[in-house]
Amino acid sequence: MLDKKGIAKRIAREVKDGFYVNLGIGIPTLVANYVREDIEVEFQSENGVLGMGPFPFEGEEDPDIINAGKQTITTLPGASFFDSATSFAMIRGQHVDLTILGAMEVSDNGDIANWKIPGKMVKGMGGAMDLVASADNIIVAMMHTNKAGESKLLESCTLPLTGVQCVRKIVTNLAVLEVTEKGFLLLERAPGVSVEEIRSATKGRLVVPEEVPEMPV
Repeated sequence: MLDKKGIAKRIAREVKDGFYVNLGIGIPTLVANYVREDIEVEFQSENGVLGMGPFPFEGEEDPDIINAGKQTITTLPGASFFDSATSFAMIRGQHVDLTILGAMEVSDNGDIANWKIPGKMVKGMGGAMDLVASADNIIVAMMHTNKAGESKLLESCTLPLTGVQCVRKIVTNLAVLEVTEKGFLLLERAPGVSVEEIRSATKGRLVVPEEVPEMPV
């Protein structure tokens, strides 16, 4: 089974040379720490940063340099800072190659709910709406079940939707899954996790091939 860092490490393998990548709040922010050193990637944050690097070491934080989740970050040589209008022009103009988001629920047809739980105060949907409406390549980083042990991979989302039929791939603490017309296609198992464990933790349609490899560590 993977922890949050393990999920981020697995997603980092999906990042290709030359990609422009938007990192959402939560687990996605960790991905920048694990990208291969032999490729060049530009990480974009919707608050107006292009060229984010790994998180800073303790004592080296600059409170003026933050990501969309208000975490202190580092920047790489050539990084740039700009206003929100320019940032969202990049997103809406589909200049981002890969978007990595967290989620509270994902349905087996690719719907995503990641902005609101009814009854809890939120400031608004924020940039999530633009990201899911504009991106062609969305990977979700999430835990397979919630704190009550209930599946977050469903046949139909129960929470307010952020986007419809937009998610392509999901990496959880249990598995890597691809969204297909027939449901969640199981691509890889996390180390030490059986197919039956994944099946019992998934409430949406699950397509299981004859052989499901264990993901490399």
